[in-house]
Amino acid sequence: MTATLQRLLLALACAVAGLAVAWCAAAHIRLDTRAYLGLGLLSLALLAGSAVYRYARPDPRLAAMLFGSGFLCLFSAGASVLNYCLLTVAGPRIDAPLAALDRALGFHWPTAMVWVADHRLLNAALLAAYSSMLPQVALLMILLARRDSFQQVYRFCLAVAAGALICMGVWTIAPSFGAFSVYALPRAAAHLPLALDQDYANALVALLRDGPGYVSPHDAKGLIGFPSYHAVLALLVIAYARTIPLLRWPALLLNLVVLVATPLQGGHHLVDVLAGVPVAAIALFLASRFRETPSPAGPHPALAPRPPLPATG
Repeated sequence: MTATLQRLLLALACAVAGLAVAWCAAAHIRLDTRAYLGLGLLSLALLAGSAVYRYARPDPRLAAMLFGSGFLCLFSAGASVLNYCLLTVAGPRIDAPLAALDRALGFHWPTAMVWVADHRLLNAALLAAYSSMLPQVALLMILLARRDSFQQVYRFCLAVAAGALICMGVWTIAPSFGAFSVYALPRAAAHLPLALDQDYANALVALLRDGPGYVSPHDAKGLIGFPSYHAVLALLVIAYARTIPLLRWPALLLNLVVLVATPLQGGHHLVDVLAGVPVAAIALFLASRFRETPSPAGPHPALAPRPPLPATG
């Protein structure tokens, strides 16, 4: 099963990266070739290291950790470029209807921002939680790899990729950039330190209007508003962290805060976060289809118990 998941993940990452490069060439979208080549070489080095620890010096935990890192590096770079390419075929923005739906649910983004402006310590906690998402993904992958159920690393990578592709597909049909692309930040909240600000929102709207232009990992932006991929990642981390007893409750509490922070620090509509729930559920379902099957030959040689040494003396 591990080999099957590895082949699937490699095929997925290469397909996304290849499609992104081909699209850029066909649409004359300029790429920061040197930077993306560097990311590709880093991914290749990590994947090669994984192969060494899978075949030459068997250590399935280290192999899983290196493979997951290499996959996420390659897939993330390819998916980011592909998301920029999708700007050229994206449908009309739906931010105004999403904002109206928020109001129907009793959530008004400017009012929420004014309220949080009066609670600076809370805002600082929300900023820290929102900014922790990518480090959480990296730490969870390392901790999953250290356990005997190291195959969870591959399923976690598949869930992360599936969630991203679903979000990108929905966003292409009906793009949105969040509440801060509809409302101006209230003056009472202008002093707040935020992960994303009004200038960021204006830049996203300009990208949809004018096209991607020059694409570089050094200034790549998260384009997707609905469904919130930040929320999807938070839910995936909660789901996979529950298999690690010491991490289960801290991850749950931290990522509940991430979900609360996403409209406030990330400028999202509330419905962006709510839409992340079914996306995460689908991603988890797809990843769960690949279950660990015991080998007839017993456990992996690197994990099998060693026979006792013969008595001496």
